[in-house]
Amino acid sequence: MLQVSARKTVYDVCIIGSGAGGGTAAKVLTEGGLSVVMLEAGPRLNPEKDYKEHVWPYELAHRGADVGAKGRLQMNNEFMAPNGAWEIDGEPYTTAPGSNFRWFRSRIEGGRTNHWGRIALRFGPADFRARSTDGMGDDWPITYEEIAPYYDKVESYIGVFGSKENVPNSPDGVFQPPPTPRCTETIIKKACDHLNITCIPSRLAILTKPLNGRAACHYCAQCGRGCISASNFSSSQVMIPPAAATGRLTMIANAMAREVVIGTNGKAEAVTYIDKATRAENRVYAKAFVVAASACESARLLLNSRSKSFPDGLANSSGAVGRYLTDSVGSDLAGYFPQLEKMPAHNHDGVGGMHMYMPWWRFGKKNEFLRGYHIEFGGGRTMPGVGGFDGVCAENEGYGAGLKQKCRSSYGTVIGFSGRGEMIPNEKSYCVLDPKVVDKWGIPVLRFYWQWGENEIKMASDMQATFRSIVEAGGGTVLTGARAKGRPHGALESENTLQEDSAHISIGGAIIHEVGTVRMGNDAKKSVLNRNCQAHDVKNLFVADAAPFVTNPDKNPTLTIMALSWRTSEYLLDQAKRGEL
Repeated sequence: MLQVSARKTVYDVCIIGSGAGGGTAAKVLTEGGLSVVMLEAGPRLNPEKDYKEHVWPYELAHRGADVGAKGRLQMNNEFMAPNGAWEIDGEPYTTAPGSNFRWFRSRIEGGRTNHWGRIALRFGPADFRARSTDGMGDDWPITYEEIAPYYDKVESYIGVFGSKENVPNSPDGVFQPPPTPRCTETIIKKACDHLNITCIPSRLAILTKPLNGRAACHYCAQCGRGCISASNFSSSQVMIPPAAATGRLTMIANAMAREVVIGTNGKAEAVTYIDKATRAENRVYAKAFVVAASACESARLLLNSRSKSFPDGLANSSGAVGRYLTDSVGSDLAGYFPQLEKMPAHNHDGVGGMHMYMPWWRFGKKNEFLRGYHIEFGGGRTMPGVGGFDGVCAENEGYGAGLKQKCRSSYGTVIGFSGRGEMIPNEKSYCVLDPKVVDKWGIPVLRFYWQWGENEIKMASDMQATFRSIVEAGGGTVLTGARAKGRPHGALESENTLQEDSAHISIGGAIIHEVGTVRMGNDAKKSVLNRNCQAHDVKNLFVADAAPFVTNPDKNPTLTIMALSWRTSEYLLDQAKRGEL
């Protein structure tokens, strides 16, 4: 009997990853009329079930610390927004001897936008012209002026609060009103004014006014635990819903991408993925592909996509895939401020993040290092975090009512400082496929090589000196010892506090700002992508996360990921309408 085989579905675009870049691409492409299939390595997100911003410690089986208290002082404890972890069962990565690198990954719809700090800073004009400015690294193939309209589009759509300040190389944006400074922030603001350090309202992707059907922040200050009202930004709640509303988005969850398959015409034609529930290998077809799995995961996918045409990995004729890996330079310090003991008990109303910060205030001046850093700070009477009181018994003697009273009086008296600076790419920091280790799906894993340069170590040292000067100018005392290394109760819960003690510099990857593994550039021999984030070697392949970044300035990367993805998606949309893909 004659049998007719089912016709395979060919989508206009396949997007791998649903985070900042993937979600933005899905919104722009579907609203532009294209059919899109999205592969997400984790499950779908249900905010009412998965988010925990109003959950108390006693409501959780382990008071938020996870089994065996393994979640203490870690970002991935049971209080936090779901499915982000430093270690994932069955999905390892390795580090080369002598290297120290940590890789934070999310396996859920929306990716790391579910738990990021929402710090939304534009890169400045000089950040796109780094080599032209100081002779190190490389310039981007695009300018600030070319990406500025896309910053406008992203900020206008997602909502970013801030203030117009005209700070050199820290561009103003489209802002909602910033929240009022809290008492801790007024103390630090006065100290900074005394030291001539610029201290201005923060720029966070959190609504202070309703926008596009989303409510304004109700100041529960629990943003790191998710936001049921979607007042803070996440791709899962802000970008993917409008894409789904078009009827042109198909989401395939729990799909671990294995490789991008090249057709006989030299173009990408499909993505092979593992269905995590059945362990079956499947394939999805499309006319164009947007890789947005996060910088290192995207590099891993391309390196694993080997063929006769690309024996070293897809679109890797330059050999640049996995190279130029950077993370933000980080350093932390905390100070005790006795004047805060005199504050009566009060609600610490505000967003789940800093209301003020210090952008790089010495731009254009000669320093002992190149580039610069900004300072994040916070503290006061915030909601206690997991492990926040671990050092109490070591700090205070006594027991009973006296000990309790001491804990109450000292609570909220600590302010923590975190520096975030620019790392210059170096040849000793990169990732490759491990020649022996595979994950539980049989896919080769990444192996990381990492080394800070002398410039970064000098920068971290300068951060420490600056923190100390601010604490002392504010009438505080610098904390040392175990309490300062952890998260002091009432202090800023930074993205991660891991530091290499010898240099007071963060461990590679610990700031979770890894970028640059599939860089863009005009020279196909030295870069993977062109100025539109389109692969030099494969015309219908695009990358839309932090992998295309040429530099990693002292600004958090997420806003630029979205702006660059929006720009790339509009280009892809135009090419598709012209029939040129």
